[in-house]
Amino acid sequence: MKSKPIDIISVGELLIDMISIDFAEKMDEVETFKRIVGGSPANLAMNMQRLGKNVRLVATVGQDDMGNFLMDYVKKLHLDTSLMRQTNVPTTLILVSRSKNVSNFEPYRGADAHINMTQLNDEALSQTAIFHTTCFALSKKPAQTNILRGAKRAVELGCQLSIDANYAPKIWRNRAEAQRIVAEYCSHGAYVKVSEVDWERLYGTKLTNPEEAAKHFLALGSKNVCVTLGGDGCFVADTEGGHFVPARKVDVKDTTGAGDAFWSGFLTARLDGHTVLNAAIAARRMAELKLGHFGPLPSSVDRSLIYEDLNKIPT
Repeated sequence: MKSKPIDIISVGELLIDMISIDFAEKMDEVETFKRIVGGSPANLAMNMQRLGKNVRLVATVGQDDMGNFLMDYVKKLHLDTSLMRQTNVPTTLILVSRSKNVSNFEPYRGADAHINMTQLNDEALSQTAIFHTTCFALSKKPAQTNILRGAKRAVELGCQLSIDANYAPKIWRNRAEAQRIVAEYCSHGAYVKVSEVDWERLYGTKLTNPEEAAKHFLALGSKNVCVTLGGDGCFVADTEGGHFVPARKVDVKDTTGAGDAFWSGFLTARLDGHTVLNAAIAARRMAELKLGHFGPLPSSVDRSLIYEDLNKIPT
């Protein structure tokens, strides 16, 4: 991947996660929530910033107390806010129940969907190595229209696309539209992350063979695919073949954001010139750090930590 001044532009939601203090499988079991900075593209951007990468976050928040809180938070992380903006639509809020498996959530959408083309200008895109977004970000207009337009322009300017196919019916009710847009995005050679649960939600079929899921996205035009399998590990593939990387036992404190941590490790490793397999091993280590920590990770993460298992047989 060609080196550029900006390592990644992460496009999509910066929002408030209200996460249950206790583990709960159902939302009505929750009595107390804790406010956490959330949103998959924002989590990924902040994690890559923690790993020492040059990051831009494209996101829109409200001109309200929570929007001001989010803007102040990312500034304290020294994350560049030049492509962020505030609007008169309320800041997006997500209620989340903590789980040792898959978190349940309830979205209250607002400002996140109001990304415009001034935030995706040619000057920024031409300096960027990776353009990343998510199904959540693509699920609602006008952000959907502008992100797709920005992604196409980014490719024209020599940028590598990336997507977290984190489809959820609560967020994007038109599954056929979601499938079509994901396919269109992948056709430009995107790097793809998809979880077992995301696959089943997006395509309505149980994932019995991660290799088949990887082949599906490669056939759409993706350059490499990571299929994450929760506590079982992940399957990573490109046109030269695939590899299974097993999970390791972790004392789980919080699953929220683990997928974003995983993908931040993967993209960081790819930017650093590592193979797809070694990138997946680095991603596993980054996810382990997040699983063992409640809430956001510390402001800085030593990048050497995610590379300590490289060139070893995955176990």
